[in-house]
Amino acid sequence: MTENTWTRWPSGEALTREAATRPRRVLGWVTRSLVLAMLLWGAFNGTHVRGWGVLVAVAAILSAAVVGWALFRTTLAHRLWPSLALYGVLLAIAVAAQAADFGVIALVLWCGCAITALERLPIAAALPVTVVALALYAAANDDTWLTTLATTAGLALAGYVLRLDAEARGSAQRLLTQERAARAAEAESAALGERARIAREIHDVLAHSLSAQLVHLEAARLLIERGADRDQILERVVAARGMARDGLAETRQALSALRGDMTPLEDFLSQLVGTDDGAEATISGERRPLPAEASQAVRRVAQEALTNVRKHAPGAKVRMRLEYGEDQVTLVVRDSGGSPGELTTTGGGYGLRGMRERAELLGGSLDAGPDDEGFMVTLKVPV
Repeated sequence: MTENTWTRWPSGEALTREAATRPRRVLGWVTRSLVLAMLLWGAFNGTHVRGWGVLVAVAAILSAAVVGWALFRTTLAHRLWPSLALYGVLLAIAVAAQAADFGVIALVLWCGCAITALERLPIAAALPVTVVALALYAAANDDTWLTTLATTAGLALAGYVLRLDAEARGSAQRLLTQERAARAAEAESAALGERARIAREIHDVLAHSLSAQLVHLEAARLLIERGADRDQILERVVAARGMARDGLAETRQALSALRGDMTPLEDFLSQLVGTDDGAEATISGERRPLPAEASQAVRRVAQEALTNVRKHAPGAKVRMRLEYGEDQVTLVVRDSGGSPGELTTTGGGYGLRGMRERAELLGGSLDAGPDDEGFMVTLKVPV
């Protein structure tokens, strides 16, 4: 842990200004402008500066600015030795400026090196640079030793505070990036889940509709093979056509239900059994709106169970009961039994299996099997 603290670079987010607020960026530009103004003032304020001396001073300042820009790039790329070399160049320029009697330029460069080294380098590399820069500053400063000591300590503290501030800003930027990525992943997952739900609804509706059509078409085929009356065959074909029409209508209703626009579950069950003379439905418990997926599960199981009765036990009486519990809703579909129909062997038996998978996805269960009279399907869905 200690080695990591001493050798760790400040993060890339901490070394850039992207995470900084607009007032902070304005403050940074103002600070850099003041530093440049002090350098230029120091270059032109000396009474000894004449002629070529002015050009030399300006060239030195521009060179320091170019080196500073390069230092920003190398520290951002976490390149240690090039960064240390550039700090050496800045310190050398400051020493030359001090020797040429440009004291203000030298002092600004030394202070800038001390502060930025602590802000942008690993601590193990920043300390030597800061110590050298502040030692040169103290040697050239004309103030009393106590004032010089206080100034150097303040500069070192300022550099470390800037480092902590940059790290905090970088951490906030990383957290913000992670949060945005998490939100994007959550939105994508929600979209995929919605697509899967729509696909499951359409699949269940079409599977039920096609299964019902298969019942009538298979019956029509058997009637044709037996040479039955034309009207009987036509009745089956018309019924299959009606099933196809109803399947399209149910697909539209399923999509409307997924958007939150659906008829009450009780009305749906009443309409479902109303199309069959041998079926009845009862409702018990305190009625209340159900979540869309729970309501759709009850509807699909009721349809599938009723279709299976007409397919495997034609003429059987069907009793359908919907019971609202405290934390779940229960649907029970029981038939009175009967002789197997001619279409018992048609289909692959995937209807109830699909309904069972749907119930399990919602945290519920579906049981199907024979009882004392005939066959019973029980669906339990938490709400």
